[in-house]
Parts: sequence; C-alpha cells; structure tokens
Amino acid sequence: MDEEHDGTRLGRREQDILALERRGFSGPGAKERVIREELGLAPVRYYQLLNALLDDARALAHDPVTVNRLRRVRERRRSDR
Repeated sequence: MDEEHDGTRLGRREQDILALERRGFSGPGAKERVIREELGLAPVRYYQLLNALLDDARALAHDPVTVNRLRRVRERRRSDR
C-alpha cells in the first residue's frame, strides 16, 4: 500500500483543496469557477470537504499555516452568529 492511501497522508483531492485555499482570487465567482473547473466539484461539496479537512490532523501536518488560518476564520464566523 502506498503512503498516500495508508491513512497517514492526505490524498490528492485533499491536497488540491488546501492548495486552492492558498491562492488569491480576483473577483466574485472566481473561486467557485476554479472549484468547478479544476476540482470538478460543486462549491457546496467543496466547502463540506474543506470544513472536514480543518478538523483532520493530517491536513494540519500537511499545511499548518493554511489550516490554522482557516480555523481562525471559521471560529470568527461562528462567534459572530
């Protein structure tokens, strides 16, 4: 079994989601367009997967800066409700 599928490392899709979160987007709808075109996901599904990734220790190990930044954003939004 290769490392990517042994449960200790993120799969390609999860890595791609985190990579997309590191990018900047120029206008309204640009990110959603990239989600559809590059990842082949509906934006709603993308955000479901992203939210689950934020609670995954493997994602934190893979990209701690991005995951911690997104966790802070999520917590801020939850506390603003």
